[in-house]
Amino acid sequence: MTVVGPFVKPRPPRFWVIVLAAVFALLQLANVTGRDTPDTKNYLSYALSLRGASKHEAATATIDYACAGRASVARRNQSVNVVHFREPSPARRVVEECRRDQWGWVSKRLSAGQTAGHTVPFIPPRFMRIFEARPGYPVFLVPFITVLGVKWGLWTSSVLITVIGGVLAFLVLRTLRAPTVAALTGQALFYVLPCGTTAMRPMTEGLLLTLTLAALWGCALALEGRTRAATALVGGSLAALFAVKHSQALFLGLCLAGACAVLGIRRGGLRQPLRRLARPLREVGVVAACGVAVTLLAAKVLGYPSESESLQDLLTAHFSRPDRSRPWSDFLDLEVNFWVEWLRRELWQPFFPTALLAGAWGALRQRPAFGVFLVAGALTGILNQAGHPDINIYGDRLIVLAWVLPVVGLPLLLEQVVRPRVRGLDAVPGPLRTDAEPNTAMDTAMGAGTGAGTGAGLDAGVAR
Repeated sequence: MTVVGPFVKPRPPRFWVIVLAAVFALLQLANVTGRDTPDTKNYLSYALSLRGASKHEAATATIDYACAGRASVARRNQSVNVVHFREPSPARRVVEECRRDQWGWVSKRLSAGQTAGHTVPFIPPRFMRIFEARPGYPVFLVPFITVLGVKWGLWTSSVLITVIGGVLAFLVLRTLRAPTVAALTGQALFYVLPCGTTAMRPMTEGLLLTLTLAALWGCALALEGRTRAATALVGGSLAALFAVKHSQALFLGLCLAGACAVLGIRRGGLRQPLRRLARPLREVGVVAACGVAVTLLAAKVLGYPSESESLQDLLTAHFSRPDRSRPWSDFLDLEVNFWVEWLRRELWQPFFPTALLAGAWGALRQRPAFGVFLVAGALTGILNQAGHPDINIYGDRLIVLAWVLPVVGLPLLLEQVVRPRVRGLDAVPGPLRTDAEPNTAMDTAMGAGTGAGTGAGLDAGVAR
């Protein structure tokens, strides 16, 4: 804080946003390598190919990165092993074994003529087609790995994606007129909950989280009457999601359109569900519905893998076994079994379901209209997990988008606790306006002039 005469002038909100982001970025230096997964090799080789590397060059750089990460993990694990911690580092041996293993598969497939597409053939051709249909993340990586190299380029890009995700959580909450402390809590929650850890891994999930939060920011702006900004954010997010992972664009479009329908029915009943809905929300619903239609049409025109192909990928362990003759029947049986086991494990350690319920309660109680959109955004994570009911990859990665619910909902639940203590950080509360166009959405959310509103004020934006 700066002292001006006898008064103490508080730091502007953007100062604390930058501090949180900087602290998070510095902490990530603890793990520069070793975050990659098998999918990382496909995305990285795709990006290297886009940069102009040959298949052999892309394979060399990708294998070197993956094996260095594996060696780093092995070295750290041994250093704390109660039996082997005094033994020599296994890093060199792990790198040699890893390279021998990876090059054995790649060389064999390249020699067999598997050179089509951008991805190095670490996996069977049918499995590769799934990654070939996801150019968004590799395109995003290209400038980073070109300027900083593979190791630091991947790390920097992951930090940037995650930092932006936290900032978007802050902007959503400030647009909802939450106190600055509550909005900063949302940013911090994004970093410390599993969504931050998952976003830091060099895969598509970080971009999926960031783009989903951008779309939710658009929904919050729609409740303020900011039609153009809202439709631009929602439409742009859906378009970018199509490039990153088109199934997620489909899920988000369906869920946001469904949220608009729920709000319309709530205001106008079943006979006139849209007539009493405010124009910004109607346009968000139209954009979301159009996004669904365009996603389905574009995926078909571009020849992306179909739903049945995705099922075969799931049920044959990435096409390593013969195709199933009754994939849908097998899938439904597996789906039921998966969720029964998922619920059993979650009830054993119920942090995640508790966070979901608390986040939903906070959002729907404090900001009922936006709460519908937030639940819809979180539902895309549930749908993504439902599309991949594989208990072997059980955890936070596939369902990670559901964490946006506690990230935004918990600060709203706590805002009545923090509001009396932070009046010096926020302007005098005022009614939510739906007839004004502030200078920019960013200035409105980041500036100190954003007041702290109420859930009833936000609901005023639903109806004309």
